[in-house]
Amino acid sequence: MQLLQEFGQFWLKIPNPWLKVGLFFLIWLTFWSPVAYYLGKKLQWHFPTPLKVEQKIPLVISLYLIAPFILWGITQFKEESWLNYGLQWNLNLFSSLIFGFLIGIIGIIITFGLQFLWQWIEWHPENLSKIKEFILPVFLLGLTISLIEEIIFRGFLIYQFSQSFSLLYTAIFSSLIFALLHLIWDYKTAFPQLPGLFLMGLILVLARLVDHNMIGLAWGLHTGWIWILTCIDSAKLISYKPKISPYLIGFDHQPLAGLTGIFCLIMTGFFLYFIRQIIPHF
Repeated sequence: MQLLQEFGQFWLKIPNPWLKVGLFFLIWLTFWSPVAYYLGKKLQWHFPTPLKVEQKIPLVISLYLIAPFILWGITQFKEESWLNYGLQWNLNLFSSLIFGFLIGIIGIIITFGLQFLWQWIEWHPENLSKIKEFILPVFLLGLTISLIEEIIFRGFLIYQFSQSFSLLYTAIFSSLIFALLHLIWDYKTAFPQLPGLFLMGLILVLARLVDHNMIGLAWGLHTGWIWILTCIDSAKLISYKPKISPYLIGFDHQPLAGLTGIFCLIMTGFFLYFIRQIIPHF
């Protein structure tokens, strides 16, 4: 406890938000490194070899389970709280979560529906039965990962940067960090997605603003995107027709690396702005 108090005094004296953000990620990496080393050996993964799915999931889970404890330590300081990060456990949080989840799913369905009408993809309804095997595990995993990412990138980072920068720069800085950190897991796949990931970060910042500075709506959107895209991919519900440009459908069939994925994000942004004008709660 004495060590935590001393660190708290040091933390509150740091004047630059970049230093606080950098220190947070340094502490996070320091605590995770021995866990990653142990899991890497058990999973027979050697950096920087690209991760297989069965290797990536345990590493991601171990990394993300550490972050809340670090943030909990920071919230023990007088000037920091979960409310600063947009998290308050009440009915509004869960209603926003559900609403965002539905928006995320509907947006993806519309996007793939348009691709089907344009004859870019083929549906494989015979594979629908496969979804029941992982529909719940994927939902729970997406719910957890999305919550932690939103607390960090649309919560902690937004709060730190907003102490010194305008809303525009705060949104840009947090979204840029969000996009770049995806390079850690698989830089070859993530690199073409950087513009889409950056835009996704901006849309999720907008979701927090629309939701009265809470992260429930962003959490729901993020969960919906992860859940439905993972289910579609894992069950192989669609296949892309040959000779369709990757600039349209996404490089390596990653939606955020193509124009249709960008279009989905932009339309989501317009919808969020629209509901802000007509629905008082949002």
